[in-house]
Amino acid sequence: MFSKSGGAWKHALAAVLLALAPTATLLAKGPNSAEKPAETTIAVAQLPEQGQRVLTLISQGGPFKHDKDGTVFGNRERLLPLHPRGYYREYTVRTPGVKHRGARRIVCGGKQVTAPDTCYYTEDHYASFRRIVQ
Repeated sequence: MFSKSGGAWKHALAAVLLALAPTATLLAKGPNSAEKPAETTIAVAQLPEQGQRVLTLISQGGPFKHDKDGTVFGNRERLLPLHPRGYYREYTVRTPGVKHRGARRIVCGGKQVTAPDTCYYTEDHYASFRRIVQ
């Protein structure tokens, strides 16, 4: 239809791209965009009972079932507020029917391990967090 040596095909391609550009922009700003959502919260009473038990264990200093519980959480995903390494610690929230650690965690931050400044809950292995509130 268009000769490659002529510039008509370039103009036709540019016209098609311009026509699609508004659609691409709308899709990029849709509900699945990578924009960071506002911080969400979850009440202690809304946590699964296993999560509520973990919070109690944190305040008591354990004992915890998994070796990784109480270890430093690096916040590599940078979804939590930035703090120096060692501020956050992670704890496993048991998932009934799962024999491995599963995806649920509580991550707490602060200088005092048994009295953290703040804690977060994730049910999707660090893909999202909700700040735990009373």
